[in-house]
Amino acid sequence: MGVLMSEPVLYIVATPIGNLADLSARAQEVLGSVDYIAAEDTRYSGRLLAHFTIKAPMISVHDHNERQRSEHIINLLAAGHSIALVSDAGTPLISDPGFHLVRAVREAGYRVSPVPGCCAFVAALSASGLPSDRFQFIGFLPAKSGARLQTLKPYAAHTETLIFYESTHRIVDSLAAMAEAFGGERYAVVARELTKTFETIHGDTLQNLLEWIQADSNQQRGEFVVLVHGAPASEQGDQIDPEAERILHILAKEMPPKKAAGLAAEITGEKKNRLYQLLIQ
Repeated sequence: MGVLMSEPVLYIVATPIGNLADLSARAQEVLGSVDYIAAEDTRYSGRLLAHFTIKAPMISVHDHNERQRSEHIINLLAAGHSIALVSDAGTPLISDPGFHLVRAVREAGYRVSPVPGCCAFVAALSASGLPSDRFQFIGFLPAKSGARLQTLKPYAAHTETLIFYESTHRIVDSLAAMAEAFGGERYAVVARELTKTFETIHGDTLQNLLEWIQADSNQQRGEFVVLVHGAPASEQGDQIDPEAERILHILAKEMPPKKAAGLAAEITGEKKNRLYQLLIQ
């Protein structure tokens, strides 16, 4: 039996990424107790809720209507109702809608409470064998090849693990672009269909991963997380991260080189002396 909600709250509820047994007991209790459930795709989430015999009325909240629906949801909270936000799979807002809604609800003075659970990129990272002390989640890459390569290239010198989401239709093209941007010898891991029947976690160089996935159409199906090993420090040499260099040059227009280098170092984590040397050269 669900708990009674004593105040209007927007709950951010993580749902399974494949295996329905991963829906936590607390998530089931919250979903069974709220007055409304806001879902990215009501038909998709409806199947999950039906499996757990949860019957709360649903509100559609997706990329194209989120700003308009935020007002409606705030009105429901104002009337004393509690609402749960779910996405199609995993944690809402992570490469999914919900940011505008959460911000609007918080600005309106209502409580937003997370109900944690599955997140595909965290699950993939935990099982990848790649360094997990520092990582950057980038999410989905642009659909067009030129924009995809342009997005990837600035990350080539990053030393942290890089994490991407990809779909069935673009996984081959994305791996090819990563091999071009980072070099075919860079080690990476492809995590496919996590927690589902055909779960695959396979690591190799980007070039070998590309050839492996091209040779087996079955491995091109499903939802993908691609994790790329950061550039080794030895590979970086004297290279400075392009974003750090961009920030440095912006600051140098407004202040002396030493001050610009110090501030840029504070913002980016690069070494102050390296930035200063770059400016005076």
